[in-house]
Amino acid sequence: MTKLDQSKPVDSNLIGLLDWKKTEGLIPTVVQNFLTGKVLMLGYMDKAALDKTLSTKQVTFFSRSKQRLWTKGETSGNTLELIAINMDCDNDSLLVQVLPNGPTCHKGTESCWKDGNAHSFIDNLAGLIASRKGQDPESSYTAHLFERGTKRIAQKVGEEGLETALAAATHDKPELIDEASDLIYHLLVLLEDQDLSMQDINLNLMKRHNKTK
Repeated sequence: MTKLDQSKPVDSNLIGLLDWKKTEGLIPTVVQNFLTGKVLMLGYMDKAALDKTLSTKQVTFFSRSKQRLWTKGETSGNTLELIAINMDCDNDSLLVQVLPNGPTCHKGTESCWKDGNAHSFIDNLAGLIASRKGQDPESSYTAHLFERGTKRIAQKVGEEGLETALAAATHDKPELIDEASDLIYHLLVLLEDQDLSMQDINLNLMKRHNKTK
């Protein structure tokens, strides 16, 4: 994976490495959310589109319907910020990892795929936790936590953090797995309570990583 350090000029050698002849000048390009791994869309790049993508760090395609370069979000504002780019083993397709600014699909959805889009279990769990907000506290433990409020949720995160640390200190791996699972679950509840998500955490970690390069 060629990760792009945005403080340095982008190396455009990638253009010369791709097999443009095999693809008749248009490289299939799969776009993936850098933070979640979700596949967002498929587009095509010619040399000019790839060059503009690399130089501006805003994903640009060659539009086969309009027969011109098309920077994603040029009218909607839903741009794709380039983070990383990688060729496949045959040098005839690209995987582009991005930070999306808004929905990617022209129909207003996050992805152009209705079904089968990759979601991590953490994403699915976070969605389930969010759905419990405001429900009858007798219906589920999660709804009960939300009903108890931020102070109780935060207390549970602290308790589970301590139990996780104790399991690690005693080298009890099965217990560590259980306690770490409890900690992550309660942390997801706390984030939802504060109108935050794991994407906010992922983005912050990425920014910290870039600062330490």
